[in-house]
Amino acid sequence: MATLSVLKFDTPEGAQGMLDTLQTLQKQELIQVQDAAIVSWPEGAKKPKTKQLQNLAAAGALGGAFWGLLFGLLFFVPFLGLAIGAAFGALGGHFADYGIDDKFINSVKDKVTPGTSALFLLTSGAVQDKLVAAVKGIKFEIIQTNLTQEQEDQLRAAFAEE
Repeated sequence: MATLSVLKFDTPEGAQGMLDTLQTLQKQELIQVQDAAIVSWPEGAKKPKTKQLQNLAAAGALGGAFWGLLFGLLFFVPFLGLAIGAAFGALGGHFADYGIDDKFINSVKDKVTPGTSALFLLTSGAVQDKLVAAVKGIKFEIIQTNLTQEQEDQLRAAFAEE
């Protein structure tokens, strides 16, 4: 099963830096990034910039429609030219499969603000101990993940260790 995670960074460039690191780890077969998207919100901008990273997966595991609807719901911005108004009614069931509920939506909305960025990842096959070691010096916050509570607690504890 794939894991959907959202990582928040205190700079507009932080998410891209983490993605670069994960791409290197993917080449070392320490994680499989199936799909990803970045939200970058420069200080002073009225709305964030969004970017799907289709080059990471042959067909884009989630696709532009998924990211477009999610970012439209989160930030009220069209993504890849999608009109989002008519889509809100059908979102609940579609996103529930990925562990996206009101708690997820509200958490991301509250934390991704001007001057920050976020990396939305769909991953699998992570070699956790090596992954933790490789990103140890990067400052970020795990906003949300669809890991079990026990798995999430273990991951948060690993990143909190000094």
